[in-house]
Amino acid sequence: MERRTFLRGAVIGGSVAAFGGSLWAGAAHAAPAQPGAGPYGALGPADANGIRLPSGFGSRVVARSGQQVTGTDHTWHNAPDGGACYEDGAGWIYVSNSEINPGGGASAVAFSSTGAITGAYRILSGTRQNCAGGKTPWNTWLSCEEVDRGYVFETDPWGVQASVRRDAMGRFKHEAAAADPVRRTIYLTEDVTDGCFYRFTPTTWGDLSAGTLEVLVADSGTSGPVTWAEVPDPSGASTATRNQVSGAKRFTGGEGCYYADDTCWFTTKGDNRVWQYNAAAQTVELAYDDSLVDGDAPLTGVDNVTGAASGDLFIAEDGGSMEICLITPDDVVAPFLRVDGQSGSEITGPAFSPDGTRLYFSSQRGTSGSSSGGITYEVSGPFRA
Repeated sequence: MERRTFLRGAVIGGSVAAFGGSLWAGAAHAAPAQPGAGPYGALGPADANGIRLPSGFGSRVVARSGQQVTGTDHTWHNAPDGGACYEDGAGWIYVSNSEINPGGGASAVAFSSTGAITGAYRILSGTRQNCAGGKTPWNTWLSCEEVDRGYVFETDPWGVQASVRRDAMGRFKHEAAAADPVRRTIYLTEDVTDGCFYRFTPTTWGDLSAGTLEVLVADSGTSGPVTWAEVPDPSGASTATRNQVSGAKRFTGGEGCYYADDTCWFTTKGDNRVWQYNAAAQTVELAYDDSLVDGDAPLTGVDNVTGAASGDLFIAEDGGSMEICLITPDDVVAPFLRVDGQSGSEITGPAFSPDGTRLYFSSQRGTSGSSSGGITYEVSGPFRA
């Protein structure tokens, strides 16, 4: 396919601080995180939106599935899922996938510098079950199809350029993506019970039309050195990508992933684990495992993940207690918020505004338990820098 530039504020070469702030460097997580007091204190009573937050924080509803986004003529999509934020002049844009099949796709909401909604629009249509994805350093959105032999679509958050299907990134049950601007590669998770962890290295950084798809190879343990092996047939036409390389390490239901400071953090829902791949050392180890928690585990149903400038990881629950929990740099895991009265839903799409003062996320099925009942929220408050 022809290359699409999409280059709004792009930085294509070198090392880029593209994902906000500094997370843990090196191998700070020598042991999985344990429960403790979070940096923001206990959760208060539910607010008018049914969200329990620490003192000093507040929430608002940004959009509801099947309804027009306030002040616009755009109807918000069903089953909102993975998301990301992009700088837009003095304001920003929040992009959100739609995990329905058929239909899928993604939409965006634009905000002014004060947080007022200034627009909403469709940026991807005609795809299938777009679950999570990832932001690129050149400011595009990689929207991933969570279906057998699904594709990755590179999408313009401003909705100006046409989206492009990126076949070279492999055909499998895609979940999430995270770009590593230092090694100029993109990590990918696979949402099946015997899935793998991949990386795609473009022939030219900034152009995803061609490159090499590899799978992580390691023994069956939870920590240690790893290697990478090329996937012979990324199309998976005759053999699934995960079954083409002997020794490929298996993960039970790959979900969200996030890169910062030489580390890609990713989650697996089948065993409620948060993993860390140290790209500099080429090792993998556990950052969190609910079966290794002393006492009751605060984080279960691990799903989408993002990071804050403070070094905190924010992990959304699919079910569980309908919480977004955080893991601090000193290995403490604690709830940050809880959504009440929506036990038939899951939390999706956590992403911070560029200035780090607002956190966006969705309850995929809201109070109704149906994909048509999705609600997208904003939380604002004194997030630590």
